[in-house]
Amino acid sequence: MKKIGIADTTFARYDMAKAAIDELKSRATGFQIIRYTVPGIKDLPVACKKLFDEENCDIVMAFGMPGPKPIDKQCAHEASLGIIQVQLLCNKHIIEVFVHEDEAEDEKELAWLAERRSREHAINVINLIFHPEKLTQQAGKGLRQGFEDIGPIGGV
Repeated sequence: MKKIGIADTTFARYDMAKAAIDELKSRATGFQIIRYTVPGIKDLPVACKKLFDEENCDIVMAFGMPGPKPIDKQCAHEASLGIIQVQLLCNKHIIEVFVHEDEAEDEKELAWLAERRSREHAINVINLIFHPEKLTQQAGKGLRQGFEDIGPIGGV
């Protein structure tokens, strides 16, 4: 049985993990979800590593919601670098699902974006572990998680 790790934070203003878990469960069977919640975004790399090392997860989703200030963006960048390092050390995918507070015009749109991005990345996780050929079929299509897809260059 496959194991999907979910790493999220108490700092986030929306429960993105809950949305992703709901989407995962509605799309596939044959996996177990293991959730590990940490205080902040810079705690996500070690959370992901623990999910791989201690829980034997096959893939991890890392959820974070950085604030709009320059220090928030710096912390998100540092967390991303740590997440990349964990992927390389473990040779396993971590799907980073960050929603920056300044991506949306207001709280309603921010909640909508967090929900949609989480669900769309959950579909990516299902495809990565169960149907990788679907991702190959979507290569070069200009797909985005959250806001509308932008499409391929040249109308292909």
